[in-house]
Amino acid sequence: MDKDALTAWALANGWTMIAGNPSLTKPTAPKEAIVRMLLKATVVTIEAKKPAGKWEKIASEPYAKVEADPDGGLPQGLGLQKIPSLTMLMQENRDRQVFARMTGKG
Repeated sequence: MDKDALTAWALANGWTMIAGNPSLTKPTAPKEAIVRMLLKATVVTIEAKKPAGKWEKIASEPYAKVEADPDGGLPQGLGLQKIPSLTMLMQENRDRQVFARMTGKG
């Protein structure tokens, strides 16, 4: 997967662009990223914000090692499976985006 493919996957799966990076937020603080995907020239890095407010690198891989899931799930080779409750967080972000569109508050 390349930068554009990862961005498209992320945005289709509940991620939001915050400070130029696809990000996931807490349901209680939808403007503050707690997981972000840094898309650099040759590598993609996944970081999670620790409770103290510092970013911790979860994974960093060259784009060539990241493969799309044939069923549309989490990209393989990126370490997203290492983040506890990531799929639940993505679902909560997706639900909030859908609700915001329905109510016109997005």
